[in-house]
Amino acid sequence: MTISNTPQPPQSDHRLVLAPMEGVMDSLMRAQLTGIGGYDRCVTEFVRVSQTVLPSRVFYRLCPELKTDGVTPAGVPVYVQLLGNNPSLMGRNARVAAGLGAPGIDLNFGCPAKTVNKSCGGAVLLQTPQLLGDICAAVRDAVPQPTPVTAKIRLGFEDDGRFEEIVAAVVAAGINELTVHARTRRQAYRPPAHWHRLADITATCPIPVIANGELWSPADVSQCREASGCDDFMLARGALCRPNLGRAVQCSFLGKATPDFTWDDVLPLLRQYLHNNALAYEPKYACNPLKQWLVYLQYYYPQAGALFSRVKRLKDFQEMDRALATASSTMRQAA
Repeated sequence: MTISNTPQPPQSDHRLVLAPMEGVMDSLMRAQLTGIGGYDRCVTEFVRVSQTVLPSRVFYRLCPELKTDGVTPAGVPVYVQLLGNNPSLMGRNARVAAGLGAPGIDLNFGCPAKTVNKSCGGAVLLQTPQLLGDICAAVRDAVPQPTPVTAKIRLGFEDDGRFEEIVAAVVAAGINELTVHARTRRQAYRPPAHWHRLADITATCPIPVIANGELWSPADVSQCREASGCDDFMLARGALCRPNLGRAVQCSFLGKATPDFTWDDVLPLLRQYLHNNALAYEPKYACNPLKQWLVYLQYYYPQAGALFSRVKRLKDFQEMDRALATASSTMRQAA
């Protein structure tokens, strides 16, 4: 696996976290985006904890970075995220992950998916702040003190009436940092994100609060900072639509111009991503993740939509590789 040779921008005092996104933000995508720069931390897709202590292979599958000191090829730490509702089991599984070298443990109380919520996981737990606190306390007690424990929540389930109560419960349990997706579970991913609600806790919260939701550009992050009072931010879909978003945000914090990141810069990343998927899994599975990324990229790069239209029916690795090579050649000739 190779990573970008783009010089890394100086990091500001504001930290950026690359969000967990189920089925999208796997280790290969984390490698791609952290290689471009700007991120201080990543979080894995959730590890589902239900009935037992999971074997090591489960953690290695979702976080292969555990085999390389828990960092991406660019050296960015990757926290292992757990999702479940049993405090004891969550603690015991967190202990396994920490023992395998996880740089930190993150707890998922924000997933809005109906299938997850029906099995009493994710955002449905926002209805029971005491249980949230019990889970956080059990995990904090189970892992070594130097290992950070973080949690991600939403403003609430149906509404934000218990937001402050939820925050108080998880903070009292001893977690180190809290990420807040500034919408309720009912609001899912519909804009807007209600950044102003975070300002109701940031001034008095004794731990760092990380803002998440509708952060598509450096300007969005700047507006969120003003509205929320947060100094740190988690980037999600925007990072997939604009691969250099983390780098651009860090440059904006430092008052520096953001280097251009054109479609010509994106095309080599696409081909690299295709090849990395073929190596990590099998060539026959390499095309779908690439097409999924193109769907996100088209929101920032119109050329991605045109390319997706040409390759959306391709299933063969070699055909997809030729299509990407042709797109790169066409771009060079046009230049």
